[in-house]
Amino acid sequence: MKKEAILYEKLDGVLNCHVCNRHCVISNGKTGFCEMRQNDNGTMYSLNYASASSVAVDPIEKKPLFHFYPGSLSFSLGSIGCNFTCPYCQNWAISQAYLDEVGTRNILPDKAIKLAHENHCKSISWTYNEPTMWFEYTYDSAKMAQKENLKTVYVTNGYMGEEALDLIAPYLDAANVDLKGMSNKFYHELCEARLEPVLENIQTMHDSGIHLEVTNLIIPGYNDSEEDLKALVKFVADVGVEIPLHFTRFYPHYKMNQVPPTPVETLEKAQKMAIDAGIKYVYMGNVPTSDGENTRCPECKKLLIERDGFHIAANNLKKDKKCPECGAKIGILI
Repeated sequence: MKKEAILYEKLDGVLNCHVCNRHCVISNGKTGFCEMRQNDNGTMYSLNYASASSVAVDPIEKKPLFHFYPGSLSFSLGSIGCNFTCPYCQNWAISQAYLDEVGTRNILPDKAIKLAHENHCKSISWTYNEPTMWFEYTYDSAKMAQKENLKTVYVTNGYMGEEALDLIAPYLDAANVDLKGMSNKFYHELCEARLEPVLENIQTMHDSGIHLEVTNLIIPGYNDSEEDLKALVKFVADVGVEIPLHFTRFYPHYKMNQVPPTPVETLEKAQKMAIDAGIKYVYMGNVPTSDGENTRCPECKKLLIERDGFHIAANNLKKDKKCPECGAKIGILI
């Protein structure tokens, strides 16, 4: 669905998009890097407004968000397009596609909110592809959701422009940011992007009061060096030791089938490094372990929330959000 875009400026015969940190300069008849924003005779249009390629009712743990209303459901929507080119993308069939290559259906903001409530969802999430790629839609939907007592979630690579983040932040309750690595080399070679804007946006989200969780997919030979892991842990700890940090295991996929799965020992090393740095809640995803995704009290290690996949097997946390064993305050929304 085509709709006039926001966050762009007219230059000399071209349009400069400000939705993400690529700041594409787009000539007449052309689209930006994401293929979802077009210059049509001097007016910028979003080509995928309300165009949903993927719709599901997910456990909030799937985002992954472990400290944001655990055990609740989130009405999850994805579209088409991305401003990154990750060769290991799990959703490459929609993120790296053109509009005419994928079947979509139009779900306007009011319909999305209605469906979320009908499916007993606590929140609405824009996920599967980069939500900034249909920014106008997520912005309109987020404003409506806030009025309808529905929490809002971005699952994002964190590369949105400063103006976009400032605009949506008052209407965004939670975000999981995929911090892909801690070197510009990684971002340049694998994502065709830069690291610094992602770090700046993580800090801004935290400072804005958005519930923030960070995910790092550890890829052997690319971002798994001790130097990279230490830099990532230090950055997250400096922003806030209360931020839940998810280290996840890589499996061969898409254009990186030649890369082996991440050794479990690497994730265990990263988890220990983060805990030693003072980060209170550190998780391991995609790992066959009984404890890697459980929430424990950072003070006494009491098991608070036991997870079985994306589902809550046991929740020992009371409404006062204090550890029942030692009384420590737990940073979690329930």
